[in-house]
Amino acid sequence: MGQGQQESGAATGPLAGIRVIEIAGIGPGPFCAMMLSDMGAEVIRIDRGSAPDLGVDIPPLCNVTNRGRRSAVLDLKSPDGIAALKRLAAQADALIEGFRPGVMERLGLGPEELLAVNPRLVYGRITGWGQDGPLAKAAGHDLNYIALGGMLHAIGPADRPLPPLNLIGDYGGGALYLAFGMVCALLERNRSGKGQVVDAAMVDGTASLGAALYGLLQAGLWRDQRASNLLDGGAPWYGTYETKDGKHIAIGPVEPRFYETMLDLLGLDDETLRDRGESNWERLRAAFTEVFRTRTRDEWCARLEGTDACFAPVLSMTEAPHHPHMAARGAFVEVGGVVQPAPAPRFSRSTPAVQGPPPMPGEHTRDILADWGFSPEDIARLARP
Repeated sequence: MGQGQQESGAATGPLAGIRVIEIAGIGPGPFCAMMLSDMGAEVIRIDRGSAPDLGVDIPPLCNVTNRGRRSAVLDLKSPDGIAALKRLAAQADALIEGFRPGVMERLGLGPEELLAVNPRLVYGRITGWGQDGPLAKAAGHDLNYIALGGMLHAIGPADRPLPPLNLIGDYGGGALYLAFGMVCALLERNRSGKGQVVDAAMVDGTASLGAALYGLLQAGLWRDQRASNLLDGGAPWYGTYETKDGKHIAIGPVEPRFYETMLDLLGLDDETLRDRGESNWERLRAAFTEVFRTRTRDEWCARLEGTDACFAPVLSMTEAPHHPHMAARGAFVEVGGVVQPAPAPRFSRSTPAVQGPPPMPGEHTRDILADWGFSPEDIARLARP
């Protein structure tokens, strides 16, 4: 496992040279900012003086989605703070904010005001419900947004939907779509010379992530019922099974040839197991449950890993960084003593890197203001203890 942190010199990722302002928030905004920083952008985080209240006390170095940028504290409710942010925005390529609709406008820092000082600015907005619509100003969290987008209903056992962490709404349907939208807007700016607003809503992104499933539903190839389809735990050859030592493995031989490979490697030569019709699913599930309980997870790894049986051990987050494949690819790095996922994706020339550990709020206020052209008098006024 490498150190994963850029030692010195200019950023080398594909977004090197892009300047981004992040208005501190929680969830998808910081994750999007982390992604842009990992790709080489210079991201400055505008904090309020203390970390947002998450309901838990996270050690700063473990707040991984804040990595790779510097932090300045500005009072955005004061005329000086508002003026300072406008001066920063005038020099930036992009800005990220994740407040409820209308908050930035009430501060005098909405798109209209900031695009007036910098017509080339890409103004990225991330919310759960979107900037408009009947629910736009209501509170919510990931679980609510993926519920409205139709995906929560599809996840879990037959009797009830289960929260799939906050990966689908906050990060998949939120941060990733905001980052994609902002890079698209930056590319479009090269042609038009104009910035614009990116409205990334988690309900939109969640629905978009389900595009293939919605297509299958319309084609009559997907049941709108949990645990009754190919990819939702319904099919017995696409799921998880307990092993002899109480751990789990995952199998997914969807294609018939891979399914045959799995049966051969499991030593299952009963011809009835070749029938993958739904009427035979109960028999198949019982057979797989029984056979996987005959060996430990490591024993199944020795037999199946690296074959075309479409197999993997179900690793815990503690185990995953140490798996030989993940280690060989450097999929995890250590920054400030904290093990965390490495930047992704990878590039043949432009090497992404973590640009530094998560900052303390206001740790770099004076340096940022100086680097962005503020005078010593301005800095003394704005960077108060």
